[in-house]
Amino acid sequence: MVYDILITEDAKKSFSKLAKPVQQRIYNKLKEMSTSKDPFAYAKRLKGVELFSLRVGGYRVILDIKRMELIILVIRVGPRKNVYDKI
Repeated sequence: MVYDILITEDAKKSFSKLAKPVQQRIYNKLKEMSTSKDPFAYAKRLKGVELFSLRVGGYRVILDIKRMELIILVIRVGPRKNVYDKI
C-alpha cells in the first residue's frame, strides 16, 4: 500500500525555511514511510493527542496518519526544541 502525503500550509511554510539538505532528508524519510508496509513503525505516537512524531535528526515532523484513507497528513515541521509548542 502506498500512502498519499498531504502537507498543511503551516507545514509548507516551516519546511521552506529549512536548509536544503534538511529538506531533502525529511522528504526522503516521508517518501520511505509512505511506501512502507507499516508507516506506523516509523513514527512515535504522541501522548494526549491523536498525532504522531517522525524523527529526522534534530528535526521532527508532526503527522496524522489516516489508515482508512491511506493518507499521511503533515501538520508541522521544525526543530525538536519547539515543534511541539501549541499542539
